[in-house]
Amino acid sequence: MSVRVAEPLRRRIENCYTIPMRILLVTNSARGEAIADALVRSPQKPELIVCSTVKSPGFAKLATELHVMDIMSLAKIVDIGKAAKCDFAFVAPDDPIGAGLADRLEAAGIPCVAPKRNLARIESSKSFARELMHKYGIDHNPRFRAFSLSSRDQRHSIELDIRAYLEHELHSQYVVKYDALKGGKGVKVSGEHLMTIDSGAKYAMECLEECGTVVIEEKLIGIEFSLMSFVSGTSVIDMPAVQDHKRADTGDMGPNTGGMGTYSDVSHGLPFLEPSDMQTASEINKKVAAAIEQECGESYKGILYGGFIATSDGVKVIEYNARFGDPEVLNVLPLLESDFVAICQAIITGNLTSEHVKFLPKATVCKYIVPKSYPVDKKEVGQKVMIPQEFPENSRIYFGDVHFDDTGNVLLGGSRSIGIVGIGDSIVEAEQVAQTVCEKIAGPVRFRSDIGTVDSIQKRVDLMHKLRAR
Repeated sequence: MSVRVAEPLRRRIENCYTIPMRILLVTNSARGEAIADALVRSPQKPELIVCSTVKSPGFAKLATELHVMDIMSLAKIVDIGKAAKCDFAFVAPDDPIGAGLADRLEAAGIPCVAPKRNLARIESSKSFARELMHKYGIDHNPRFRAFSLSSRDQRHSIELDIRAYLEHELHSQYVVKYDALKGGKGVKVSGEHLMTIDSGAKYAMECLEECGTVVIEEKLIGIEFSLMSFVSGTSVIDMPAVQDHKRADTGDMGPNTGGMGTYSDVSHGLPFLEPSDMQTASEINKKVAAAIEQECGESYKGILYGGFIATSDGVKVIEYNARFGDPEVLNVLPLLESDFVAICQAIITGNLTSEHVKFLPKATVCKYIVPKSYPVDKKEVGQKVMIPQEFPENSRIYFGDVHFDDTGNVLLGGSRSIGIVGIGDSIVEAEQVAQTVCEKIAGPVRFRSDIGTVDSIQKRVDLMHKLRAR
């Protein structure tokens, strides 16, 4: 005998047995916590299975399961995803993406918001990125050459060729790029890291010896900015533009870092850019996504991060990344109004449209709290940092290289520790929020107080006016 169940009651019965969505998140930094926070804000209320290099305070709150592990243990990550019956995965860092984690996950039946290894060469191979743009007529490269070493017998002749290129073609204004992932430390610039043609040639030969290929480019003069996009095939939806500050010290002085902080504007452009600059960067991202699909024969699915520079000769491409930037993601995801899980699902299924993506018209400023000796040394590892219990509603805190001890203290690692984000109706307001929170964090730490300030931004505006007047 069959029994007809009333529709409202039937739905309640079904909901009792509904299995929550499970998302596998692979991460190693504050970037991952910003991603996790955006995922759990979804009305779909997913559970997060997190594989992370650190047991950060943020993941302790956000994750259903937290696996502290080596995130290059790709087979183990796949096993964790299968055991948890994850609906899809989001891979945040460059190394596992470049090593092909997305390929392995998808082969195991777990769709992935990250490009496969072949497509991720847009980041993992500087020569692939440059040559792809050249091949498909994306005319925003600097002058460049890729040198390859197929046998040791070629070594002397290639070194002579490199020296001639540095001196006669680039006139000692050059950039040398290691042609593989190197933790953000494979790029050296004349006048900053390399002071002579001899030192440039020596570093280029070191790159050749280690990975077989080196890219040497014209040094560009201008102001850098980032434009990240959600990508599914040739559907490319932009996020707000962001500017990073790589130098360790106030006034853009000191050694390069992974990024000391960033800001974005209410307009989702930047104060020193023209609307045409933003349009150009957007078009380049679209053309690159289409070129990758044509070249590789399959769709790019994930985040495409264009690193650009505004010059007197227009917008040029510095590099591409195949994932969210850090700190840049700390600026953009807090402003995301739409369902991040739905965006991920649309990327996976190939249904991504602009209707999926909406950002608040707000400004953000991120300032990174770092150990005092960062990036030169790691003297503060294991020391305690004191964090306030309460924060303004228009601020966000994202934990990076820190961890809990057994009594709940937050201890420093050796790299960037905590990303502090202020949100406001102007960059000025957002900067004041971030600055106020940073000043309340105690311990053997420091931060750049000038990021997002009126004076700092005005210097960039003035420089662009001079460059455009040439």
